[in-house]
Amino acid sequence: MGRRPPGVRTLKRTSIVLGEVAREFPAAGPAPRLSLVAPVYDEEANLRPLHDAVVAALADVESWELVLVDDGSRDGSAALIHELAAADPRVVGVFFDENRGQTAAMGVGLQLARGELIVTLDADLQNDPADIPGMLAVLGDYDAVVGYRVKRNDTWLRRVSSRIANGVRNWISRDSIRDTGCSLKLFRAEAIQVVPLFEGLHRFFPTLLRYHGFRVLEHPVSHRPRVAGTSKYGVMNRAWRAFKDLLAVRWMHGRLIRVPLAEVTGRPRR
Repeated sequence: MGRRPPGVRTLKRTSIVLGEVAREFPAAGPAPRLSLVAPVYDEEANLRPLHDAVVAALADVESWELVLVDDGSRDGSAALIHELAAADPRVVGVFFDENRGQTAAMGVGLQLARGELIVTLDADLQNDPADIPGMLAVLGDYDAVVGYRVKRNDTWLRRVSSRIANGVRNWISRDSIRDTGCSLKLFRAEAIQVVPLFEGLHRFFPTLLRYHGFRVLEHPVSHRPRVAGTSKYGVMNRAWRAFKDLLAVRWMHGRLIRVPLAEVTGRPRR
């Protein structure tokens, strides 16, 4: 993982339950308005360009932080995150001792994010940080703005597979999200941080939010080709896992507790 610099707090335990992360590492100092969360796995060549792109895109945002969660990278990603954090106090580095997957990395980043608004994005630069100001502009009274890629810079097989997968997911989950595979999403922290998260369910954030009564808006975003590093996902290595995760989401929908609430006295409505 790379040598940790002096003064960096580490956890003595070998593992920690996701819900305990924020208590183990409480927020310090004034919170930024916006947090960006990006899982990182062997993306050394993309991290500096990602940081540069975020700085340029958020020039007019009052305050922000970039939370980079290194998911046990085997290259120099961890060392570079330390370097970026030392040079820019807005960069927060989070490090796993071994690879645990995108959901775990995303979940820890969401728990440690201090902003009232949280953006999730990939570290491979296929999501364009320049789309974030537009998403902030349309948030309004919504609880989340989720991107859908208007022009996919992927192979024809990935595009066709994604279209079929989106249709199946919406049919089973009883939702209507156009692009569940797009990682570029904007959330109100008070919404996304209360949604229960289990392995693989990061793909269904918009659906889970709607299950819990939150309002979700879809918004067009760009999609850039990967120019460095290699993709960690293929069509075959994610199809079966995604289908199992989808069945879990459908099970959650059927077990939601709904009550015939008619009145509450003594508390004004918002």
